[in-house]
Amino acid sequence: MKNGLPLATHGLRIGLLGGSFDPPHSGHLHISKWAMKEFSLDRVWWLVSPGNPLKKDAPVDLDRRLSACKELVNHPNIIVTDLERTFNTRYTAQTLTLLKSKYKGVRFVWLMGADNLATFHNWDRWQDIMHMLPVGVMARPNQQLAANCSPAARMFRESRLSSQSSTALPFKDAPSWSLLTGPMDDSSSSKIREKGKWSK
Repeated sequence: MKNGLPLATHGLRIGLLGGSFDPPHSGHLHISKWAMKEFSLDRVWWLVSPGNPLKKDAPVDLDRRLSACKELVNHPNIIVTDLERTFNTRYTAQTLTLLKSKYKGVRFVWLMGADNLATFHNWDRWQDIMHMLPVGVMARPNQQLAANCSPAARMFRESRLSSQSSTALPFKDAPSWSLLTGPMDDSSSSKIREKGKWSK
């Protein structure tokens, strides 16, 4: 880290996994490792958000979530960050604009679960995000049909890479995206909270 920012050199291929991580769980690790393999990434950065504008309830304190992420991560190339707090940004499009300006020459890929793709059209400036970075979408239980039929998938259907070409994603100009299917981890933050295993 330098000035609160992770280090990255020209040409590195880095996946960005944003979210509340409220709490982090094995599913986050699963899709991070899967993305590194299938999209040929050197690193995955977790962007632990101060809050999600689409959710009514505020998450647990950011420092507590960051600590839980660091305790959970068991891979040297998965890096936990609080870049949105560092940048003082609230929306993904803002964060990505600053990241691209500060890390010229780094090949970023935005990562999301299929459940996020299904509702991606509700995000602030979602079409801009598609034009900023290649997007890697990871299968999530019972979400494939909704993801494939989503407004984002339909609008950008001509920009979709086949899963057989997924390793080329970091080298593609945006808009470009790929949806992976395969073994899934059904862990979810909401289920953990509902069971009372993570409370404020």
